[in-house]
Amino acid sequence: MAAFFSTLFADPTLAFAIAALVGLAIFFGCLLGAAALRFKVEGDPIVQQIDRILPQTQCGQCGFPGCRPYAQAIAAGEAKINRCPPGGQATINQLADLLDTDPLPLDAASGVEQEETTVAFIIEELCIGCTKCIQACPVDAILGAAQQMHTVIESECTGCDLCVDPCPVDCIEMRPVEKGLTDWHWQLPPSSAQQLTGARSANLIATDRA
Repeated sequence: MAAFFSTLFADPTLAFAIAALVGLAIFFGCLLGAAALRFKVEGDPIVQQIDRILPQTQCGQCGFPGCRPYAQAIAAGEAKINRCPPGGQATINQLADLLDTDPLPLDAASGVEQEETTVAFIIEELCIGCTKCIQACPVDAILGAAQQMHTVIESECTGCDLCVDPCPVDCIEMRPVEKGLTDWHWQLPPSSAQQLTGARSANLIATDRA
C-alpha cells in the first residue's frame, strides 16, 4: 500500500488520471440520481392509462369506491372492463384496445348507459340545509352549510347522482346538460351505404324476413 501511494505521488499524471475518473464517477452518479427522481414513475403505468380512460365520475356503479380503484382492479385482472355505465360502450372499446382484448357489452348488473349527460340540480326553495348531499358528493361539487341553502357547481358535477338518494326532502334532480357552442355537434346524415342498406331492409317482403 505504501509503495502504491509513493508511486502515485511520484507520478502526477497518474494522480491526475485517477482524480479525473473519481470526479467523473461522482458527476455521473449525481446525474443519474437526479434523473431517477425527475422521471420517477408513480405507481403502475397501466393503472394510470386505464384511469385516464375512465370518465372520473366516481359514482361507484362498477362496485368500487372510485375510478382509480376500478382501474387497479382491471389492471390486476380482478374486474372486467365492462362495468362502467357512465363511460358506456365507448369506454369499454378504448379499454379493450389498450389491454389488447375483446370488447364486451356493458354489464347490465352495473347499470345502463345514459344517452345524455346530466348534472345534479338542487331545488333551492325546498332545501333544508341538511348537508347529506354534500357528504355524499365524491367530487365536492356541492356548496352549502348546515341549515343553509345548498347549490351545485355545475362545471364540477360529474352526474354520478349519488347525492339524490340521501336527500330527505327530494329536492335534488338530475337534469340534462344544456349544449353550448363548445359541445354542440352537427348531426351528420347517414352515409350512402347506410341509406342503401336501410332501403334494402325496408323492401324485404315477409317471406324474405322469415
